Amino acid sequence: MTGNRNAHPESGSIEVICGAMFSGKTEELIRRLKRARIARLHITLFKPRVDTRYHSEDIVSHDQSRIEARPVAHSSEVLEQVGTTDVVDIDVVGIDVVGIDEAQFFDEGIVDVARKLSARGIRVVVAGLDMDYLGVPFGPMPALMAVAEQVTKLHPVCMECGGPASHSFRIVPDDNQLMLGEKESYEPRCRACFNRGMQNP
Repeated sequence: MTGNRNAHPESGSIEVICGAMFSGKTEELIRRLKRARIARLHITLFKPRVDTRYHSEDIVSHDQSRIEARPVAHSSEVLEQVGTTDVVDIDVVGIDVVGIDEAQFFDEGIVDVARKLSARGIRVVVAGLDMDYLGVPFGPMPALMAVAEQVTKLHPVCMECGGPASHSFRIVPDDNQLMLGEKESYEPRCRACFNRGMQNP
């Protein structure tokens, strides 16, 4: 018997994978979902429609690992696409694990979505930046971390000193919080090197 075999309220959970850019968050999300698939669990994965850096639909890590996903513009679409908006009958839909990538780009409603899914026995795995380019908590990520059973914080290497990095330092002039970019726009830095860069742009 496969698919939703553990879907009862006490088995639901929320896992958050966070950290700075280039820390391997998406890679870890893909790894967990592929392991769930190996276990013959039914998975579905969502990404914000605004994120088209590598692919319009697939989620692709910086190391080019990939997995198919559903792009959505609003958190409410997640519940709609798993088959219900009130989650009353979600256990008959056959989904065991829901993944959400780049959660910082979603509206605050994504927190309630994660709680509703987990309340119906779904394992919810969320990945996203915990801070923006100014070092400020990013979007719904703090609230997601607060309601999660498990939070994993990953650290890339600081490009200035080689230590563990916790910040995403923007190396191009742009004041918009939401600015998609890769290594040409951002680099990971530790707290000290980030602060030094912010004081001496």
